[in-house]
Parts: sequence; structure tokens; C-alpha cells
Amino acid sequence: MTAGLDTPDRRGRTGLDRHGRDLTGNPRVRISDVEVLSCDWYVLRRTTFDYQHSDGHWSREQRETYDRGDGATILLYHPGRRTVLLTRQFRLPAYVNGHHDGMLIETAAGLLDGDSPEEAIRREAVEETGHLVGTPERVFDVYMSPGSVTERLHFFAAPYRSAGGTAGAHGVAAEGEDIETVELPFEEALSMVRGGAIADAKTIMLLQWAALDGPFRHR
Repeated sequence: MTAGLDTPDRRGRTGLDRHGRDLTGNPRVRISDVEVLSCDWYVLRRTTFDYQHSDGHWSREQRETYDRGDGATILLYHPGRRTVLLTRQFRLPAYVNGHHDGMLIETAAGLLDGDSPEEAIRREAVEETGHLVGTPERVFDVYMSPGSVTERLHFFAAPYRSAGGTAGAHGVAAEGEDIETVELPFEEALSMVRGGAIADAKTIMLLQWAALDGPFRHR
């Protein structure tokens, strides 16, 4: 008996090796096997499949995919003051891959955890910034690292009224979160992207959207 396959893993999941086996949307892809390599929290799978190349020949391929579920992120902005409300938190993967202290400035974000994208991002905005969000504006949906990670991230934007009352740490303490809220002039945030002080992909994408098509575009 294997946890995550025929008995529940620590998150109560079974049948994790069946994910993707019944895909039929692409006739040039034939899934032959799915192995679960790890399901300690998220799920690492190795999939074996046959792929038909553009010249007609078939090859046997293997790929590993990391499944952490889908997520959502939001840019909170103040149109009158031309400011944005971001977060700062420690990110171990960035730290071990060369970021000097691992403290990244980001838009509020989190996994859906069974909620709709709109519900999830309202929850995350409160948890990470202390701000309630009404009806967020959907911006776009993006596969952030399609070569290895299955996650699709839903991007939103919404105005906020004031950054007052956001001092101190935010986040879910039981999950180890220790998140600082950062209010920045929009032009300063863009300058920080150019200089490398903001190095998070989702944040850069939303800031550039705000400049090109969003609330701070030139009219």
C-alpha cells in the first residue's frame, strides 16, 4: 500500500498516479505511464509518453512535473496617490539560487486551495496586507513555468483606499508566514524593476500591465 496512490497521503489524497492518464486533447501525445515520485505536500510526478514530431516520427519521452495547484495574485493600487501596495517576505528557493538575502518584494498571492480565483485572492489580500478587496479586475491567466510546474496563476488588480493599519507582520503564522506590507510610489516600483530590487516575475508582469494597459497608463 502506497500513500497517495491506494491509501491517503498526509493531505488525504489518493489516486495521484492517475492524473493525466486520460488526456485526449492532443492526438500527437499518448500517455503511457505516470509515476508519483513524491507527495509529501505537493506532488512530483514522472510521466512517460509517446510524442509525434512534426515530421511524423514518434519518440518515447519522459518529463517530471511539479503540481502545487493553481494560484492567484493581485496588484493593489491607489490611483489618486499613484502608489501600489506590495509585500516583502523570505523565499528560500530565491535565497539558495543567488538572491542576496531571499527577501522578495511581491504582489499578494497564494494558492486557490479549492476556492475560485476571485475568492482566493480576496482571502490572500486580507491575510497578506490586511486589506479587504471587493470585486477584483481579472487581468490574465498565465502558466508561470510550463516546462516543469503545472501551476496556472490568475492575475487580478484592485484599488485600495489607504495603507493605514497595515504595519507589522501579516500572513498565516501556522504556515510560517511572516509578511511585511510595502507601499511604494508606482514610478519607484518600476525603477526597482529596472534596477533589480524587484525580481519577482508576477510582480513585474502586473506592474508593467499597470503602466501599459492598467490604471497608470498614459492617456
